Amino acid sequence: MSTPGTTALPDGGLKNPGAGLITLDPVHTALLRGLDDLLTGLAARLAAPEVTGPPLLSVDSLARLDFFRNFPHLGVSAGRFTPEALDGLAAGEEPGGLPLTPTGYLLPSATCYGLLLSLEGRDVGEGGLRLSAAGRCFRNETHYDGLRRLWGFHMREVLYLGTKQGAVEHLESGAGFVGELADRLGLALTRATADDPFYDKGGSRARLMALDPVKHEFSAPDGTAIASVNRHRNFFGERLGIRAGSHGPAYSACVAFGVERWVHAMILAHGTPEAALDRVRDVARTRPPA
Repeated sequence: MSTPGTTALPDGGLKNPGAGLITLDPVHTALLRGLDDLLTGLAARLAAPEVTGPPLLSVDSLARLDFFRNFPHLGVSAGRFTPEALDGLAAGEEPGGLPLTPTGYLLPSATCYGLLLSLEGRDVGEGGLRLSAAGRCFRNETHYDGLRRLWGFHMREVLYLGTKQGAVEHLESGAGFVGELADRLGLALTRATADDPFYDKGGSRARLMALDPVKHEFSAPDGTAIASVNRHRNFFGERLGIRAGSHGPAYSACVAFGVERWVHAMILAHGTPEAALDRVRDVARTRPPA
């Protein structure tokens, strides 16, 4: 009969493999999962079914959505080794010096892009549509900083497509949920307008945004934005041919949560990962009905 191995981590814990890359230990992992479970409360409240988005996004599709005009620095490309490089790899050559060829795909930088592209040409009906999804997102940043800024992170979103008024109500519900959950978790968040439009910064929509902001962020005391509410107007509805029945091109909106950033905010607020996890578990036990 074999003897079970130890479950204790080695001295020094788990190493981070590189800049912007973090391996979460068991306590941080439980904290991440517990927070994500609480964040699904918004989807339950709004009756948004859970779906799973694609792991890659077409660069041609993203170009049609002005992604590269607005976020040229964020894209993380999926490449493959050229056929000429395969013999070198098999012979033990250093992979870093061998050529890559583009695949025409990027890793997602936000969860909602894949969902929106999956609805291209669809009609969401008079009553609109809500979807919830969580996925790994990736961003090529100028620098990385602990859980605040990572190469890859978990983003949960609740997306709405439908009428103009429905989009406004979706964001009001989302903002209310963020405030309620933050209070229960002991987080002090501030809300402020953000300036990163999803469409061409030089276009008329960008000028309209200056008068009527479409994105608000909720930030921890150290300035880390952990959630946002984003009103897309009918931009994606027009670009992707998504209709809302007789209302024409669908208006859309999403509520987004950076889950690792919620972990960071909880530790900031409660001092240690263990204390933060205790608070999350207490809140989960007393979770109100959706």
